[in-house]
Amino acid sequence: MSKHYSGFVNIVGKPNVGKSTLLNAMLGEKMSIITHKPQTTRHRILGILSDENHQIIFSDTPGVIDQPGYKMQKAMNDAAFSIFEDADLVLFVTEPEDKYEGDEKIIDKLNETQAPKFLVINKVDISDSQTLKELEELWMERVKFDACIMVSALEKAGTDHLVNLIMEKLPEGPVYYPKDQISDKSVRFFVSEIIREKILEIYHQEIPYSSEVVVTEFKESEKNGKDFVRIRAEIFVMRSSQKNIIIGKAGSSIKQLGILARKDIEKFLEKKVHLELFVKVKEKWRDDDRLLKSFGYLQ
Repeated sequence: MSKHYSGFVNIVGKPNVGKSTLLNAMLGEKMSIITHKPQTTRHRILGILSDENHQIIFSDTPGVIDQPGYKMQKAMNDAAFSIFEDADLVLFVTEPEDKYEGDEKIIDKLNETQAPKFLVINKVDISDSQTLKELEELWMERVKFDACIMVSALEKAGTDHLVNLIMEKLPEGPVYYPKDQISDKSVRFFVSEIIREKILEIYHQEIPYSSEVVVTEFKESEKNGKDFVRIRAEIFVMRSSQKNIIIGKAGSSIKQLGILARKDIEKFLEKKVHLELFVKVKEKWRDDDRLLKSFGYLQ
């Protein structure tokens, strides 16, 4: 019987360096939402890549926030730093515009961890070789990485090579998840993330960071001989003025949001969808332990 290799590969780095894009590229699936805005990822998401003899459990974490301003951001930081506790391999993702002073907590954590660690320099497609070489030398002085891999997650350049190197580092281990499973998260979670992604794309300033999405109803049925899903989702914001912006004049903005979200949800589920969106005001929800727990930020 052939040996089986498996392990937890945890991805860490600052917001907006391309961690979620990298995860999606390695998995060949869209697991994490991606926008140009920082702090897009809020939860720790497992993405599972399996073949006959290997199983990699990737963990995409929120970007490390230097000075968290409220409890939700602290919970996001806790999720980010938790990756050092159970990692068989750590991928530290950076890019040429990523700035560090050299005394950040994440550097201490990288040096403390006993797990193998790879330096992954992303966005090489928009940089020059000299800059990349200097960046590699700088990081190799700060942290004793086992390898440095240059990638463009957006172009999927170097990502297959990275996966092969990861497989070579995996310890012998069991099949942790069924081989056809691609994540630990529910379908409802991914639907809510698709809606939140569209909020990030459509709205500006504080609106995306003040909102949270919860799927309250998910009913599957058959309509005209085809699979059909009725979804109801609630968008929580912090102020009445934000609710008005989400809805827009005569409901124009929330209608656009619903159309864009429904299209991507249908693509994700491969079924026809009826989507209803409602907006609720919950003041200071980002500092409310009870709500943060219900939203999945706190245990």
